[in-house]
Amino acid sequence: MDKFVIKGPTPLKGKIAVSGSKNAALPLMAASLLADGPSTLHLIPKLRDIYTFNNVIRVTGTKVNFLEEENKLVIDPTHLSHVEAPYDLVRKMRASFYMLGALLGRMGKARVSLPGGCAWGPRPVDLHLKGMEAMGINIDLEEGYVVASIDGDEVEGGEYTLDPSSVGATINLVIAAAKRARKFTIKNAAKEPDVVLLCNMLVKMGANIDGIGTNTLTIRKADNLKGVEMSNDPDRIETGTYMIAAAMHPESDLTLTGCKPEDLGTFPKHFKKLGVDLSIDGSTIRIKSNDNIKPVSVETEVYPGFPTDLQAQWATLMTQVNGKSKVTDTIYFDRFSYVPELNRLGANLDVEKNSVSIEGKTELSGASVMSTDLRASVSLVMAGMVAEGTTEVLRIYHLDRGYENLEKKLNAAGASIKRMSEE
Repeated sequence: MDKFVIKGPTPLKGKIAVSGSKNAALPLMAASLLADGPSTLHLIPKLRDIYTFNNVIRVTGTKVNFLEEENKLVIDPTHLSHVEAPYDLVRKMRASFYMLGALLGRMGKARVSLPGGCAWGPRPVDLHLKGMEAMGINIDLEEGYVVASIDGDEVEGGEYTLDPSSVGATINLVIAAAKRARKFTIKNAAKEPDVVLLCNMLVKMGANIDGIGTNTLTIRKADNLKGVEMSNDPDRIETGTYMIAAAMHPESDLTLTGCKPEDLGTFPKHFKKLGVDLSIDGSTIRIKSNDNIKPVSVETEVYPGFPTDLQAQWATLMTQVNGKSKVTDTIYFDRFSYVPELNRLGANLDVEKNSVSIEGKTELSGASVMSTDLRASVSLVMAGMVAEGTTEVLRIYHLDRGYENLEKKLNAAGASIKRMSEE
């Protein structure tokens, strides 16, 4: 198992190229299984979750060729014949559950293990299953597996309201319905860029979807879907993470390239309140920090609101701001495992229910800290970059799930991060 050894404090100066989005890539990969020929996906990041999902897909008999140096993925489902996604692979990653919709759409039946993923929060799949039942799909649970099937070649469809709105459930239901439902309407559908990109890819393949980008999606059955060439979106959470990391050191002057600023929702509005110099020019974002940034309290919301995937990073930034602030997560109530670890570094954070109160500014000092999930991990790396001395971040395999070449990118911009074995 690897760890990061970080020496600080270090400002970030120079350029970082933003990678493709993991959360957007995985649905595109699942949708590729519906086609009658190969699809080529561009801007696919080299991440642990991508490699895991490639292996999940290969089990079905689908040919997967990941051209890593080109960040290009070719998926050919021509010989797809096996309708199971096994526990030993699905347990590693929650998004593997998209195989349920993909295999149902392709073969009319599926046997998919209940998923694993990050070690925090109740994120049940009941919305996925209830939505599929509303569509007319038969759902049974057998020894930790979801066994799904349809009678005949199609289902009537109908209507289902997601409560609460869910990106994962929206994606799974859209994929399942594209080739099987005469007419299926999803209300309170997620509007995240990941969902929009998936729907646009399916339409390019030949699907019939109305309401893309709104909270009401209507899918009508398409008899055939063809393989396509599609480009993934840049990772908006990676973009936001590096913006926050730059703001943490008063001498930082960082330029991010290959961004898609329109996917950031309201995040830049919150960011500007800090008093940091922020300029956006096309796909380029530049952040120049200073020593007088202001405390800004935030509440997470569904897109386009402040992302839950940036709340740990934001709370970490607030430790370096003079004054009091609060970060409230209205999406996941227990996503604060990073707090005791930041306090070990010298921060002053206090959790109550689904909010963390931050007293700043606190001088951080290097120590050994443990990461528990993807975004908690990166917040500890960011803290290590502004802490005096040496910080060890253990269990960085979480980071390898969601940030492509993290230490290489940060080191190229002035950080001092070494990957070492924990032994």
